[in-house]
Amino acid sequence: MPPATPAPRTDDQLLAATDVAALLRYGLNPETRAAFRPALSGDGAIAAAITLDRLGVLPRSLSFVAKTVRAGGVRYAAALPEPLPAPAAAAVLRGWLETAAQATGADPDGETLTARWLDAVAELIGLRRETRQASGPPR
Repeated sequence: MPPATPAPRTDDQLLAATDVAALLRYGLNPETRAAFRPALSGDGAIAAAITLDRLGVLPRSLSFVAKTVRAGGVRYAAALPEPLPAPAAAAVLRGWLETAAQATGADPDGETLTARWLDAVAELIGLRRETRQASGPPR
């Protein structure tokens, strides 16, 4: 009997399995940034958007965190008691922010990149929501 063929997975499912923390670690680190930044900005941002969207995060909540990173830095944002309203989403984001803070160190460019990345993720969440609304309920 031939081996069973695994069920096909959607792009959403494949990207949701992406290790966003690893992409942040290498995509924001000044020593590895050049090689990993495209992956962080592409697949990493999409994976983060899928993850946070599934947890019900609104784009404006994530945009607020990006503004907080610009104003106070990644370490400050990571130390917020509730960076997002929902506890599960806050825990995920806090882990990513802590990883980003370790990766960037005192590098101001890393802080800026983190804030831009958060804004990109917020935009992607918004696009996902708009697409769902435009397509109507599942058939």
